[in-house]
Amino acid sequence: MIGSIIGTGVFALPSALAPYGPISLVAFAAVTLGALALAMTFGALSKRTSSSGGPYVYAREAFGEFAGFLNAWSYWITAWAGNAAIVVAWVGYVEVFVNTDHRVGGSVLIALVGLWIPAAVNLTGVRNTGAFQVITTVVKFVPLIFMATIGLLFVDPDNFGPFNAGGHSTLGAISAAAAIALFSYLGLEAASVVAGRVRDPGRNVSRATVYGTLACAVIYILGTLAVFGTVSHGALGSSTAPFTDAANNIFGGTWAGNTVAVAAIVSGIGALNGWTMLCAEMPYAAARDGLFPGAFARTRGVGGVPVFGIVVSTVLASLITVFSYTRFEDVFTKIVLLSVLTAVIPYLFSAAAQLYWVLVRSRDGVTLGRLIRDVTVAALAMAFSYWSIQGSGYQTVYYGLFVLLLGLPVYVWLKRTGQEGGALDEAAPAASDVSPGSAAAVPPGPRAPETRSARLPGRRTTVVRFRGSARRDQH
Repeated sequence: MIGSIIGTGVFALPSALAPYGPISLVAFAAVTLGALALAMTFGALSKRTSSSGGPYVYAREAFGEFAGFLNAWSYWITAWAGNAAIVVAWVGYVEVFVNTDHRVGGSVLIALVGLWIPAAVNLTGVRNTGAFQVITTVVKFVPLIFMATIGLLFVDPDNFGPFNAGGHSTLGAISAAAAIALFSYLGLEAASVVAGRVRDPGRNVSRATVYGTLACAVIYILGTLAVFGTVSHGALGSSTAPFTDAANNIFGGTWAGNTVAVAAIVSGIGALNGWTMLCAEMPYAAARDGLFPGAFARTRGVGGVPVFGIVVSTVLASLITVFSYTRFEDVFTKIVLLSVLTAVIPYLFSAAAQLYWVLVRSRDGVTLGRLIRDVTVAALAMAFSYWSIQGSGYQTVYYGLFVLLLGLPVYVWLKRTGQEGGALDEAAPAASDVSPGSAAAVPPGPRAPETRSARLPGRRTTVVRFRGSARRDQH
């Protein structure tokens, strides 16, 4: 999971936050608290279901198919748009060695190579993807841990510049910087998205989510503080490789910065590798339930590689990358804000789903102390999500709402073709296969039977789920 959270985004973040000044570090701390609330929320939700899909599954189970579809659609946009942001930051470190004058054509070519290498790795299967992820995760920690420890010894207060450099109000500056800083935590839900491929998900997904977020938080805040203190404020705002500049300022010369750049390049490829898998995993889970085009559910090979999802998502990431390089000056920030907005929508639904389960469906047998804790954490996660949307800015909210609503015709098309529910019926487990942690398991507390109908060739099948059992009636 850490491999998906830590990418080149954090390596480019100090430059994106520099226009706001050191007040952005306050925003980073606030975002960290919100991210931890979200991590605890996802950890709790993952204990209710072990199915892959994360936010999509939680929204669907709590609020129905349409909410599930909106979450899957929004998260899918986050995944491939986020890959575009990661690769833009990655290009900045590659250009420490090549295309040093940052010609647009060269930058675009490098970015496309960076997107399609991880796609090729993912197409070879889950085992190779996992091995690649482990190697890149180990490498990426070296410069981050160095800056978060040794780098702090070289901090010069004169480098920080004005506390609120952007001239915004204090709350406005914190909100705007927080929306950018949240990008560094995107992926905290990664373990829940691939829960179906995790051993003992009821235990391991929760731990990976919470502890992974905590580890990243410490490295992020201390590392960003060190960069702010070792690179002058003026130079930081225009830097395309801030960690490289920080290392060069600490040691002098270029060898240290080049070493950091290599680690950042490896880190970016690793993050793109993990996110490319997520690009396919979320729509794959939704497609199996009939809530995404069926092509996303088709797999090939022994490991069941969702080829269509990988290829389509990489094509879209490539297109938005080319568009951004030719239209925007602050390419990284523009794509980051769009990715954050489309990610926050599933986060918001997930927090609401947790509140729903805690307050409506699972109150019996729950102690008052645990009830207060769960409600407080979920409410904080929900409030944080609303705050992140507000801090994204009007233009980002406009574009984000537009791409989200583009999913409505797709949903109507799925309903019209009768695709919905068929795959869910085919995948529904028998009573003997239902375990307390599975998606078909009913959460604690009394509940009425749930009935879901689906049109299958030649007959109508109704799945009736009772507590601890599943029954099919055909008529």
